[in-house]
Amino acid sequence: MDYLMENEEEALRLEAKTDVVVVEQQARWAGIQPGMRVADIGCGPGKTTSVLHALVQPGGTAVGVDGSERRIAHARKNFGAEGIEFVQKDILNPLDDLGVFDFVWVRFFLEYYRSNALAIVCNIAERVKPGGILCLIDLDYNCLSHYGLSPRLERTVFAIIKALEENANFDPYMGRKLYSFLYDMGFQDIGVSVAAHHLIYGTLRETDAFNWLKKIEVAPKRIDFIFEEYEGGYEEFREEFDRFFSSPRRFTYTPVIACRGRKPAD
Repeated sequence: MDYLMENEEEALRLEAKTDVVVVEQQARWAGIQPGMRVADIGCGPGKTTSVLHALVQPGGTAVGVDGSERRIAHARKNFGAEGIEFVQKDILNPLDDLGVFDFVWVRFFLEYYRSNALAIVCNIAERVKPGGILCLIDLDYNCLSHYGLSPRLERTVFAIIKALEENANFDPYMGRKLYSFLYDMGFQDIGVSVAAHHLIYGTLRETDAFNWLKKIEVAPKRIDFIFEEYEGGYEEFREEFDRFFSSPRRFTYTPVIACRGRKPAD
């Protein structure tokens, strides 16, 4: 199956939900430094690539890589600048022509490749120069931590995620696997950070509303999910989820796990 969240507004969703301050904090924690050559793998609309590029100044360069022609075009138009290159490339294939990098960043990408994530990471790791840093960041218990759901809404949300695992190669538990990927590849100085992502309570922000409602609009339809507990099907489910999510009583969060490691110099 193609990218699970593919839709005409995906570049806008990805850009809107990217918090520049958080990206900067994560990248600094991972060890990004001025002068580095960095790769942003699965760069989407290019916003994170732009942030990483700013962090490696003076003297650094950044390459954003994504498989989507549409999002690479968006990135070039909106975030193109001297020292930034955007490349459309299937990340599942060899990446030798990209050269090697001091710092490689993979954020919110592996969750869409449940069955072959380790092989993808091994492929990407070839682009890290000896002594360089690989940083993997992904969510854990993705889309599953809500309080205030009705019993049938909770059952349906869990059923959707399970169906995405089985039919769309989606992994809601990717975050917990990242440390073992770096460990098994022999990376050194591995560090792990766990924080709250999608921390939503009180008044709903427009960016969170757009992000989450687009999720429940696109993903279930991509796998033709059947809403067995809803006589009115998807529309009835959507209305109930919207009522829940719009309520300031609602509490939603997702753990985000960041892992960094250094490739052995020898």
